[in-house]
Amino acid sequence: MNNSEPLVLQCSNIQKSFRDGVNKVDVLKGVNLAIAQQEMVAIIGASGSGKSTLLHVLGGLDTPDSGKVLIGEQDIHQVSIKKQGQIRNRKLGFVYQFHHLLAEFNALENVAMPLIIGKYSQDEAYDLAEKMLTKVGLASRLTHRPSELSGGERQRVALARAMVTNPACILADEPTGNLDTHTAQSINELMFELNETEKTSFLIVSHDLKLADSMQKTYQMVDGELDLLNSSA
Repeated sequence: MNNSEPLVLQCSNIQKSFRDGVNKVDVLKGVNLAIAQQEMVAIIGASGSGKSTLLHVLGGLDTPDSGKVLIGEQDIHQVSIKKQGQIRNRKLGFVYQFHHLLAEFNALENVAMPLIIGKYSQDEAYDLAEKMLTKVGLASRLTHRPSELSGGERQRVALARAMVTNPACILADEPTGNLDTHTAQSINELMFELNETEKTSFLIVSHDLKLADSMQKTYQMVDGELDLLNSSA
């Protein structure tokens, strides 16, 4: 990645506050961030510092009090709810600490779901889902339900589901926070591999300082503001 790469996700002067009884709590205080194509970016910070809130605002899952979020060239907070959903489905992928897989569906069906929602035919959705599950090392686990998979395998399915629409950027909130050290390392390596092979950008919120140090840019969220800690760009 170099500075000539197009920006896939950017925000400017994001402000967000919540009401705690009679008190107003400022969670995001003028956050600015830009992520280029195929860039790997980490945000670290203490619990409650605003990291997850920022991810929700960037993904259009929460609305800022003020500021702008551009996904490509589209301001996700200036379009209809329906259009927001379409942008999320096509341009973004989400990975969380807990996999949020649908228990009644197998791995193939879970990964195909975003494509089916995006109006792909079932045959094409299943074909693309199988290819993505193969890329994350689960070609032999297509028909297994989440309860039949290990924690690491479930997170690989979740990552495949996030990647299957070929998004410009993956937003990952503590994606290895529920895994043991060895399994977490394998998921981290997989994210770097997918970044390289699929040209997908990653924005990862994590407490894993080793992971953060290996990213192209690392920010620290402190009291609602982002500080750049290091950059290899």
